[in-house]
Amino acid sequence: MRSAAADRSAVLVASARTPVGRLGGSLADVEAVDLGATVIKAAVERGGAITPEYVLMGNVVQAGNGQNPARLAATRAGIATTVPAVTLNDVCLASMSAVGWAAAQIRTGEITSAVVGGFESMSRAPHGARVRLAGKVGDAHLVDLLVHDGLWCGIAQVGMGELSDAENARLGITRAEQDDLAVLSHRRAAAATRSGRLGEEIVPVDGVRLPADEGIRPGTDTAALARLPPAFTESGTITAANASQMSDAAAAGVMTSLGRARAEGLSELTEVVDRVVIAGPDPSLHLKPAVAARVLLERNKLSVNDIDFWEINEAFAGVVLASVRELGISLDTVNPNGGAIALGHPLGASGFRLVQTLATQLHRAEGEFGVAAICGGGGQGQAVLLRRL
Repeated sequence: MRSAAADRSAVLVASARTPVGRLGGSLADVEAVDLGATVIKAAVERGGAITPEYVLMGNVVQAGNGQNPARLAATRAGIATTVPAVTLNDVCLASMSAVGWAAAQIRTGEITSAVVGGFESMSRAPHGARVRLAGKVGDAHLVDLLVHDGLWCGIAQVGMGELSDAENARLGITRAEQDDLAVLSHRRAAAATRSGRLGEEIVPVDGVRLPADEGIRPGTDTAALARLPPAFTESGTITAANASQMSDAAAAGVMTSLGRARAEGLSELTEVVDRVVIAGPDPSLHLKPAVAARVLLERNKLSVNDIDFWEINEAFAGVVLASVRELGISLDTVNPNGGAIALGHPLGASGFRLVQTLATQLHRAEGEFGVAAICGGGGQGQAVLLRRL
């Protein structure tokens, strides 16, 4: 006999994402809110009879996107105006946080269903000027809000690239190791695209001809990458090729309680078992996914050997390399369909993209447990434990 607590387990029943567009590429003319509306509409359609009671969507560079961008995206997707929505922003964690918050609400019975995910148009991020505070005579200084609100650590007062170059040096992560991971990411993403695996996740954007992720470079090789100059510091090891690509995209899913999903006869369910968010003590990124994952596994009495697949966000190659080393896991089980170095890192969408890709991979390969983990600006990390039902 199934318990009431089991019936309230939170499950992901459907998901959808746009293809990921390159900075200034095929999706540059599409508003961030419209990207969000595209995936919300598609995910709800894929979710069948599940009508969302709440919408939680991440969006990081919100300037110019309008009041409560998540609600705007929801209403443009056809969600009733009686359904509340919240826009989340804990930088790169945002759309993964949407999953965690919705799962907690479902388990307590506060809600029985939600749309979760996130969206970002890094191409359309505006520049801003404090005109109201400017002098009566003279120019007003423009601020790049993509950098200021998305790529600049306000705690350390340094760019995320410079911060991560220093962490690579501290941890002894070499340029060659980073370049090798970048090549692997592109090759895996290209193979997953050719096979149709990534295509299962993707829905088209109206008016845009972009059938697949735009940033994948199948011919990438280590010799070409070795010739690239450092991107952030003169003696650094991070280049434009072994860091994530700036991107435009959106991803969303439908979550509900296990009891409701079973009652509706839904299949291919993925339980959101638990999640952990950690912070500090320093603002670095590299080890934060591993720290969050360790706490998550310990709390659920699991070991790394119990995890069939991992999705660890490739904000920088060094983040994945440091996490793999710290956890003592094999790259064979990490990002098997490529990661953000090849696919791109649309800040507010990446967290849920990891969850979606992991859930799809668990069902395809008939794995049981998976962990999605991500680092975020300001020195935070998050990990989510999924189980295929």
